[in-house]
Amino acid sequence: MNFSIWEVIMLICFGFSWPFAIIKTVRVKNPAGKSYLFLSLIIIGYAAGCMHKIFYKGAMDWVFALYVINALMVATDMVLCLYYQKRRFAE
Repeated sequence: MNFSIWEVIMLICFGFSWPFAIIKTVRVKNPAGKSYLFLSLIIIGYAAGCMHKIFYKGAMDWVFALYVINALMVATDMVLCLYYQKRRFAE
């Protein structure tokens, strides 16, 4: 077993949280209160986790998929925020 159960629990908890953030963004269509810096730092953190899994000998395992899925969800939320922000300024 090359992964930490704590790492898995953290990624699963975050993984269940991000869809709620995405749904809220879609529902209210207003990115007010969202921090692009925060979202960017989260993506960087997930990317660092991916890099660890790729480059650290013996670290590559199925947990890599959790990092990728979480990073994609955060990126989705960020893209939605940028889209709705642009739409608001175009009105």
